[in-house]
Amino acid sequence: MKVNQYIDHTKLGPTITKEDVKKLVEEAKKYQFFSVCVNTVWVEYAKELTKGSDVKVATVIGFPHGTHTPATKAFETKEAIKLGADEIDMVINVAALKSGDDKLILEEIKGVVDAAKGNVVKVIIETCYLTDEEIKRASELVVEAKAHFVKTSTGFGTRGASVHDIELIDETVNGRAEIKASGGIRNYEDAISMIEAGATRLGASKCVEIMEGVKVDETDTSY
Repeated sequence: MKVNQYIDHTKLGPTITKEDVKKLVEEAKKYQFFSVCVNTVWVEYAKELTKGSDVKVATVIGFPHGTHTPATKAFETKEAIKLGADEIDMVINVAALKSGDDKLILEEIKGVVDAAKGNVVKVIIETCYLTDEEIKRASELVVEAKAHFVKTSTGFGTRGASVHDIELIDETVNGRAEIKASGGIRNYEDAISMIEAGATRLGASKCVEIMEGVKVDETDTSY
């Protein structure tokens, strides 16, 4: 199993510098990760650095809380695509989902899918805040809106992905969408367990450690 090709090598947050992005892309090229995932402000730079390689550039929309309006998320997506993003990872309005406002969730996902112009859209449902029934409902809405992936987490919530989350989403979507497990994937064993549960993509910042089998500080709660 080529675990490296499941990985979106991720570096997100308010203190990420140009040097951090450069290092991220260099590592992605070295280990042949599927993509790098960066904040939109770094998309154009990351795209320049990945030129001539197979590494794709992903970015985040409505991040990290999902509390932007649907129109704002669509605009962000258009801007990201214009800057060179290959893939879009958007955060849903979790409060709207929990309030039963499925219409708003559909509206915002469809708006991003349309704005992405055929590029891959992964929808972050932030499973740490959801019941099993809400996870199922969110997954069905992702399928209905014709997005490509259900993604578990931002990595900025109370926890990242769990095997239970992945199994539940996999059972719900039943091949109608792919699944991205993100947050809390800290070693090779974690990565394999997520893939075996049904994930077809992994989001993590400890990707070099995963590939090299380096022990990660378990008290470090970063993405």
